[in-house]
Amino acid sequence: MRILYLHQYFNLPTDPGGTRSYEMARRLVAKGHEVFMITSDRRGKFGPGWHITEEAGIQVHWLNVPYSNKMSYKRRIQSFRKFAIGAAHRAASIPADVVFATSTPLTIAIPGVYASKRQGIPMVFEVRDLWPELPIAVGALKGPLVPPARLLERFAYRNSERIVALSPGMKAGIVRTGYPEGKVHVVPNSSDLDLFNVGKNEGDDFRKQFTWLQERPLVIYAGTLGKINGVSYLAHLAYEVEKLSNEIRFLVMGDGAERALVKETAKRLGVFEKNFFMMEPVPKYKMPAILSATTLATSLFVNLPEMWANSANKFFDALASGTPVAINYYGWQAELLSKNGGGIVLSPVDLKKAARDMVTFLNNRERLNESARTARYLAKTYFGRDKLADDLENVLIDSVNNFK
Repeated sequence: MRILYLHQYFNLPTDPGGTRSYEMARRLVAKGHEVFMITSDRRGKFGPGWHITEEAGIQVHWLNVPYSNKMSYKRRIQSFRKFAIGAAHRAASIPADVVFATSTPLTIAIPGVYASKRQGIPMVFEVRDLWPELPIAVGALKGPLVPPARLLERFAYRNSERIVALSPGMKAGIVRTGYPEGKVHVVPNSSDLDLFNVGKNEGDDFRKQFTWLQERPLVIYAGTLGKINGVSYLAHLAYEVEKLSNEIRFLVMGDGAERALVKETAKRLGVFEKNFFMMEPVPKYKMPAILSATTLATSLFVNLPEMWANSANKFFDALASGTPVAINYYGWQAELLSKNGGGIVLSPVDLKKAARDMVTFLNNRERLNESARTARYLAKTYFGRDKLADDLENVLIDSVNNFK
């Protein structure tokens, strides 16, 4: 097949952030398919206009459209619009058998549907977050913008031959709109088992760089510091944990709209560079060594039920590395950890209880070791990237074979 893969936020392993599209696309290439990735050069690598590179056999088309989590909502909308228009014309000009468009943003449906209609080929739409529910829930989308967003959601679904959802909760949300349940396939975020299978020495080398760390327990958050992530929670947790144990260290690695707020909160609480530290984001290929040094990895969100269906990359990276995971939300991931082990579910509102539970967990060496083994087991059994790439390939083939 010739696959038009549309993803505005495509990342390479040398970039910070999730690499799901890269990992899936290169596996599709290895299976004999041709993949054309349509994406944005949001960091200004190449300059104005379109540029084409080849990455692991993927032909990547980059359109210069700046974007950052720090942008105002108005500027983000402008970025989405500019990319949607440019991507629509580029995608329509590349002959293909199927369009695979992955959100967010939801506006990716516009070039996806345009290319699908112009070429008379099916579109498969991947839902990474339930938009517009999430921006509505956090107040980023309101007033007169809500009805058009709802229409765009229905437009995306109505014009999709199949839909890929990243969690059972997302599938349920899609089905609630009236889309046929039999055409929605759950392909969650995945664990890159080989990438994260590194020796203990790599983690030891990372630890030795920092006098504040050395052999102490390390709790890490590595990811976006956006409003919806609520990483200030970790600064408050560090404050409560320090009262119970002065050896545990917290490390935040990332950037985003709330980076300054997280830092200011840690300073106000008196934990910044005491037991709470911050670093810039790092490329994906550096994360295996860092997770090897990590005692407990975290995945965090603000306390909203709309976030419970999430499928955050950091959760699956931690599992792949055999690192226990702590989350502060409920939903399918909480059920997975509660049923199988592999980590701990922290209270999103009772910080004192969350601190007690974390310290108890970190002080129990036997439980830590068992959780590490379980994390790796879950990654291999349910979330291995190779298996889930097979599932995605089957969805794409099925959409082509059944398209009328």
